[in-house]
Amino acid sequence: MEIQGTAALVTGAASGLGAATAQRLADAGATVFGLDLAQSIERVGDKAPAGVTLIATDVTSADDVQAAVDQIVASGLPLRLVVNCAGVGWAGRVLSKNGPHDLELFRTVITVNLLGTFNVLRLAADAMSKTEPVDEYGQRGVIINTASVAAFEGQIGQIAYSASKGGVHGMTVPAARDLAQYGIRVNTIAPGIVDTPMLAGVTDEYRKGLEAGVPFPSRLAQPSEYAQLVQMIAEHDYLNGETIRMDGALRMAPR
Repeated sequence: MEIQGTAALVTGAASGLGAATAQRLADAGATVFGLDLAQSIERVGDKAPAGVTLIATDVTSADDVQAAVDQIVASGLPLRLVVNCAGVGWAGRVLSKNGPHDLELFRTVITVNLLGTFNVLRLAADAMSKTEPVDEYGQRGVIINTASVAAFEGQIGQIAYSASKGGVHGMTVPAARDLAQYGIRVNTIAPGIVDTPMLAGVTDEYRKGLEAGVPFPSRLAQPSEYAQLVQMIAEHDYLNGETIRMDGALRMAPR
């Protein structure tokens, strides 16, 4: 699928994986609309990715996402590519010295990471299904979601995060099957440890420990590498219903 001349929707676009992805797709010729919370967009200020229109959006809100999709459709460009990067990663054990895991914290992580991803997927797919096919096979576009290696080897304290990302992985095949009749592919990326702003506050010693746990290459992944994989998936028309681990062969230890 050609990226140039199309519209792309990227969530979590104000920083990290989303910002790198939005920038790469804009550089590849897409008109990119980046969704993120208003406070996140304000925090970025004039450092927003070049060529990317940021739209204040709560991905868990049906009204917010529908309004953003409507704005993209109104641009007159066909929506061909959707990348869900928005997410949170708060930690908590099932039981700790403070008692049982906070139920609202668990609910929030599931709501943002899983329900938010599905909300964007369903509404963007509806708009995408109304575009003209790009080839003789009826292809209309691709949706790429973000899981995590924690979907497969969740660590101590990742019960909520692992459940949410496991859900994103679990949606991949049924979503691809549901949307096949519309010519829409669905794939998921499961990153390992990526050097995003979430790691900005860790010590050098802790960072080196994380790097040492990755078999090869023994370093943290870069957001640009995630963005590169997004572009590859978009351009590879036969890749569908797949979760791709991007983790340097990392298999997470219990802690």
